[in-house]
Amino acid sequence: MLDILIRGGEVVTPQGCGVYDVGISGEKIVAVDKAGALSADENARIIDADGKIVMPGGIDPHVHCSWHIPAIEGVPAQLTAPPAQVSRAALYGGTTTMIDFAAWEEEETFEQTISRRDEDWRGRCHCDYAYHLMLRGGMPLELIDAIPEVIQAGYPTIKIFTTDITPSRRGRMVDFGYMWEVFQVMARSGGLGVIHAEDNDLVMHMYGRLFQEGRTGFENMAEVHSVLSEDLSFRRVLRLAENVEGTALYMMHISAATGVAAVEEARAKKLPIYGETLHQYMLYNQDDYRRPNGQIYHTYPSLKTEADQASLWQATQDGTIHCIATDELCCRLSVKVQGRRIDDTTGGNSGVEPRLAVMYQEMVTARGYSLSQYVDLVSSNAAKIMGLYPRKGAIAPGSDADITLLDPEEARVVRNEDLHESDYTPWEGKQVSAWPVLTILRGKIVVENGNFFAEEADGQYLSRRISEDVLGGTAL
Repeated sequence: MLDILIRGGEVVTPQGCGVYDVGISGEKIVAVDKAGALSADENARIIDADGKIVMPGGIDPHVHCSWHIPAIEGVPAQLTAPPAQVSRAALYGGTTTMIDFAAWEEEETFEQTISRRDEDWRGRCHCDYAYHLMLRGGMPLELIDAIPEVIQAGYPTIKIFTTDITPSRRGRMVDFGYMWEVFQVMARSGGLGVIHAEDNDLVMHMYGRLFQEGRTGFENMAEVHSVLSEDLSFRRVLRLAENVEGTALYMMHISAATGVAAVEEARAKKLPIYGETLHQYMLYNQDDYRRPNGQIYHTYPSLKTEADQASLWQATQDGTIHCIATDELCCRLSVKVQGRRIDDTTGGNSGVEPRLAVMYQEMVTARGYSLSQYVDLVSSNAAKIMGLYPRKGAIAPGSDADITLLDPEEARVVRNEDLHESDYTPWEGKQVSAWPVLTILRGKIVVENGNFFAEEADGQYLSRRISEDVLGGTAL
């Protein structure tokens, strides 16, 4: 017996695209068949999807909710928007799963770290969610020894920074000795490293140099967080991974052609290395820092050049980059633009709601990507890499009924007044050729034609396990 029948849409399935019916019972997809083949009784909700694109709900593997924003001079430290606010925007935009971070603090056990993060999320998120476990600084070796236990408990992705990012954030970087130890433990335990890679020596040197030269404005950010820094750090991390057999890595927010080249070369050696970029890297560059309120386009590492953007686009086509995330850091405009120097500008992006629409416009409409390519980059690949597939990221029998309907007749201009995320959007004025008109989370219609029906308790934590084909480098 079906609870919901979606009829006659252009359905993006793991096997390809076609006009199909999709049957939902409870929280699961139970049938996908040719149009007109499925029937439902009078109690079922029938959704006419003719002319619409039926796709798996979007997955954003890189968000920061209720996250500490470093204080700047004269301004107290603040937190980013909570999960309830960001998840509401996510569902409006067709994203049904987000992955945040649980950051280990000194003197904590991993259990305590996760419990503390649960306080921010449990019962306070409209969509489904998970955490990457974030390591910081020089942790005790006995903590590294505890990593297998936390991986087996369903937290298999381990975040590592190779830089402190700014001089005021000392203690974030994990040095290469500790990284080597972590890689060995992960490789034995089925973990996946998620890496923010920049060369800390070069980054900190450039902060000092630009301050000495009096060029402290954030518009100079690309000189600090440079293409050379990405080149050096990526190659060093990937060389280390190559020498610890079985190390699988997900390189976060690739911003430069040098990072693309390093990942491409590692994958040519059949190493299990996966790449992520962000939508703002693909559509904004370092020249945009000079626009009014240019901080709204910034995240760490910095925006780069048009040539770097071209490399990112090519990498999403040839399989070097697998996911397009947001680095979501939702805050008010006044907070986003309060820092004006290279060392105090707030990173991150308010972009989870328009992500699917913006990337559909740029991929499918503007550049001729297939619907399958598009869905892979905004949903399915993240599910596969992060240990959620086929529960998430697929329209197939047995998968969670996380479904988004995109309407290609719903062309519009992105306006913040129409969004639900913050009091600004970096995508203001962007023309898009489609928009999500219906979102289903585990069989529940949570957004329909602008109406919101989800509750904060609807979101579930997702325990994960990385598949053997991802760990072995054969999945993608």
